[in-house]
Amino acid sequence: MNTPQDARQYAPATQRNREPILEVLMQVLPATGSVLEVASGTGEHAVYFAPRLFPRQWIPSDPNPLHRASIAAWRKHLPCETLHPPLEIDVRQPVWIVEKEVPFDPITAIVSINMIHISPWAACLGLMAGAGRILSSGGILYLYGPFKQDGKHTAPSNATFDEYLRAQNQEWGVRNLEDVITAASKHNLSLVDVCQMPANNFSVVFKLN
Repeated sequence: MNTPQDARQYAPATQRNREPILEVLMQVLPATGSVLEVASGTGEHAVYFAPRLFPRQWIPSDPNPLHRASIAAWRKHLPCETLHPPLEIDVRQPVWIVEKEVPFDPITAIVSINMIHISPWAACLGLMAGAGRILSSGGILYLYGPFKQDGKHTAPSNATFDEYLRAQNQEWGVRNLEDVITAASKHNLSLVDVCQMPANNFSVVFKLN
């Protein structure tokens, strides 16, 4: 019989980017409350960030059942009192489960790492809409990943990655940062900062007005 640990998945990029991301999160996240992670993937970020961002509560989520199984397995392997069980959230839905079942602490931040380029544009629009509904004034939306600026790739490797993504699914692709900022502004989210990160990625921070 398989053990829960067998469900653990691994994403090599997590090992490379988790420390630089944590440095930014420690600077921009509110000091208290719950952090909702959208599209948590393998769960490796969740188990790394949760104990290091105490006393904040960390709520992972993913629409993919295999990913949720991996998150649960990682959570069992590396227990943390502030790490919650994974939720099923598809950002394109008009109401998310956290809007029906309120967590112990108010959601003061939403974190989405490497999601909007590996999903349809509708997912980015849904993420912005959800952040606008769920966050209170001063709440933070944090995005991480590659972005185009002024319609141009910031590195040749990102252009190659963009071609690869679009070959997998025509609705995927590296997003233009200005388009993301415009989408955010329609839900009362203002750009706070754009930080250059390793491997031609960016941290993009919004705050709800």
